[in-house]
Amino acid sequence: MEILRVGMIGTGGIAGWHARQLLELPEVEVAALADVNPDSLERFKEKYGLHRAEAYPDYQTMLDNAVLDAVIICSPHTEHYRQARDVLDRGLHVLIEKPMTCTSIEAENLIQAAERSGKILQVSYQRHCQPEFLYIRDTIRSGEIGKLTSITASLYQQWREGTTNSWRQDPSLSGGGFLMDSGSHIIDVLLWTTGLTPVEVKTQLHQQGSPVEIDTFSSIRFAEGAIAGLNLVGHAPCWHETYVFCGEKGGIFFDNGKITLRKAGEEPVVPKLPEPATNQDKSFIDAILGRHEVMVPGEFALKVVKFSEMVYQAAGYVPNVTLVTD
Repeated sequence: MEILRVGMIGTGGIAGWHARQLLELPEVEVAALADVNPDSLERFKEKYGLHRAEAYPDYQTMLDNAVLDAVIICSPHTEHYRQARDVLDRGLHVLIEKPMTCTSIEAENLIQAAERSGKILQVSYQRHCQPEFLYIRDTIRSGEIGKLTSITASLYQQWREGTTNSWRQDPSLSGGGFLMDSGSHIIDVLLWTTGLTPVEVKTQLHQQGSPVEIDTFSSIRFAEGAIAGLNLVGHAPCWHETYVFCGEKGGIFFDNGKITLRKAGEEPVVPKLPEPATNQDKSFIDAILGRHEVMVPGEFALKVVKFSEMVYQAAGYVPNVTLVTD
């Protein structure tokens, strides 16, 4: 059996999720880790039993010395572009945590770099692997609720309080606030499940005393005729995620994981969903091995980046981001 040697850039937060999923795959060896924080590196190796993985003080040293087939990037947002570009230029496959990049120029450059290298570029939007969101997408595509007329998508989270004094509220590292971070997943769902094309955005934004935006309320008009409301509230008392997809023949209601399909004059239907068949790491490895297509290619993630830019531009908000154009 072919063993794929995987390196990881960043060992905090979300990196643990990737490590657990990679360790479930017999065809994967986590061969190398890179982090500027040596204590984080050692804790990570110990926690996940990665005693054979080589540890490096920075990702460039890892790329220079480790023998790898692929790299997973779990670093702050504004570092994604340069790190992914360097990985691709070394002829390695790359899985990038969300968002793909903080600007569309960077995203477009990465897509071109992946094309030149012939290697896989995938972005870690896990909802593409989750049965509830696959059901929503497939039900919309099948025409079950008719042509979409309106959508609302909302996320509430204690993000402002939970990220104080972290890199997530430092725009030079985060590239933005709640929208660029957790909100990126909601934008992903909105665009991916519907297949709609946003053409106009109007936004109200509040920083709630933070260096970055915390709350955004956006109204959206799509080229296909539907309208939408996107509410991202990072100063909330709890986590809550909801969507409503209304069409000419019915609607899909999602409330914290529970889905209900409703049509006028009919009893509501709560669909029975299958167990998850994959995840962002397994799907990445399967794509490398030719088992199926890339689930979240750079071309789609670019749409999320462009839409995020539309929201910020509509609000007249400019995060402190340094563009990379080479």
